[in-house]
Amino acid sequence: MTIVLSVGIIFLLSGFIQGLTGFGSALLAMPLLCFFLDIKTAVPLCTLNSVVITIILAIQLRSSLASSKIVPLCLASIPGIIVGVTLLKSIDAATVRFLLGSLLVAYSIYNLTASPRPRRLHQAYSWLAGFLSGAIGAAFSTGGPPVIIYTALNKWSKDEIKATLTGFFLFNSCLVSIAHGLSGVTTGQVLMLFAVSAPFVLAGTIGGSRLYRVLPGDKYRTILFVFLFISGILMMDIW
Repeated sequence: MTIVLSVGIIFLLSGFIQGLTGFGSALLAMPLLCFFLDIKTAVPLCTLNSVVITIILAIQLRSSLASSKIVPLCLASIPGIIVGVTLLKSIDAATVRFLLGSLLVAYSIYNLTASPRPRRLHQAYSWLAGFLSGAIGAAFSTGGPPVIIYTALNKWSKDEIKATLTGFFLFNSCLVSIAHGLSGVTTGQVLMLFAVSAPFVLAGTIGGSRLYRVLPGDKYRTILFVFLFISGILMMDIW
C-alpha cells in the first residue's frame, strides 16, 4: 500500500505539472518512481499515464489543435528516432547529455533575462524541431526540448503553444505505448499500477489546467523556460 500510495502521489504531482505547462510529467515522475519501482516497470507506467494526460489536454484544447502545426513535428520525429537509435550505439551518451543540458541551461537563462520577442518562424523549423526531438528522445530519453523551444519562440498564443505540444506528445506517447505492449514490457504489474495511478494523474492534470487558465501569456512562457532550465540541469547529471 505504501508503494501504491507513493506512486499515486507522484502521478498527482506530475499530472499537475503537465496540466500547467503542457510538458514535464516524465521529468518529475521518472526519477521519483525509480525509488519505488524497477526501471522496466517505471518506464511503461509513465508512458501510459502520459497518454492519459495528453488525451485530457487534447480534449481541453481541441479548438486550438492545428494539424498544420502538429503533423510536421510528428512526421519528422519518425526518421529522427531511427537516427537516434543508430547514434546511441556509437556515441558517449553521458558527454552528449551534459553538452545538451548545458545548452538548455544557457538558452533558458538567456530567454529569462533578455526576454526576446516571439516571432513567426518558417514552417521548415518545425520539421527540424521534430527531427531533433525524435533523435534526442530515442538516444537519451529526453526528446521534448527542441519542440518546446520551437513552440515557445513562435508568435503563438499560450493555447496554441500548449495544444501543439500536447498533440506532439500524444502522438509519441501512443507510439511508445504500442511498442511497449508489443514487446511485452507492459506487464500485469504495470497495468495494475496504471489502474491505481490513473485517477491521481487525472486529478493532477485537471488541477494544473485550472491554474493554467488564469496565467497570462507572458507568465506562461516564463514557466516554459524555467522548466527547460530544470530539464537542462537534470540532463547534465552533475549531482
